[in-house]
Amino acid sequence: MAFNIGQYSIDKPVILAPMAGVTDLPFRRLCHQNGAGLVVSEMVTSDVRLWDTNKSRMRLVHDDEVAPRSVQIAGASPEMMAEAARENVKLGAQIIDINMGCPAKKVLNRAAGSALLQDEPLVQRILESVVSSVDVPVTLKIRTGWSTDQRNGLTIAKIAEQSGIQALAVHGRTRACKFKGEVEYDTIAQIKQAISIPVFANGDIQSAEQAKQVLDYTKADAVMIGRAAQGRPWIFREINHYLEHNELLAPPSTEEVKDIVINHVKALHAFYGDFMGTRIARKHVGWYLQTLADTTPFRSQFNRIEDAQEQLDLLNEFFVS
Repeated sequence: MAFNIGQYSIDKPVILAPMAGVTDLPFRRLCHQNGAGLVVSEMVTSDVRLWDTNKSRMRLVHDDEVAPRSVQIAGASPEMMAEAARENVKLGAQIIDINMGCPAKKVLNRAAGSALLQDEPLVQRILESVVSSVDVPVTLKIRTGWSTDQRNGLTIAKIAEQSGIQALAVHGRTRACKFKGEVEYDTIAQIKQAISIPVFANGDIQSAEQAKQVLDYTKADAVMIGRAAQGRPWIFREINHYLEHNELLAPPSTEEVKDIVINHVKALHAFYGDFMGTRIARKHVGWYLQTLADTTPFRSQFNRIEDAQEQLDLLNEFFVS
């Protein structure tokens, strides 16, 4: 089930969705090791004047990345988006992904993300501006529309293809739905029928069986996994195995989960430094504990630790007990 994004061949039909505060470099590497065919960076603002913050600098680390390096940008100005695309390519981005799917208030207040879906002429200007400004493939992430009354995802998809977009990810909710309510895949299926570029189905895909159902129903080229990968990065290999063999992969052993968690926490310490690394590790360990259905007081105990080595020692104790 390989497909191409420009000159890049993606050999696995399961993609890590960009998630602010989650898909940093250590997590992208981990998901790639666990079978993600493509991993997309956290969203970077198109306002390059704001890149001199510690948070932005960490998001702009594209070297050492698993190839092809896909970087997501967000904004509402065609000129600023083009400049952000060019600067990210200089920093090593091999694919530029445009965010028109984020429903977060912070992004919408800047008339970016999924707010753009209500202004089709502006969408076209942004896409054409970015595509013409770089010599790497440009992809796009959208929702099925602005609202359930204005489900214009199909029109946006056609604009995207005409503007030179090389692949399209579609979240099966409208902007108005945010992350609530049922995901609908009919619009994604219609989009896949109407355009010839690769289409990725996204939204509440929680299991290997569900991924296959969505692919069969929509005929999409890949599924894009977001929140289901938090605390469960092995979901990518579970999906790949099910698609290839039509049987469920055995869950990872306790020893394997221990190795994944501890190596992930070590990678966070190394990437962010001990001070920030210990703090960022807390949320990831919290997600792993949810996956493991842990009901002990371990999480609150772990969250009080501020020393990197103490975190690792406590995790080792947790998996032994």
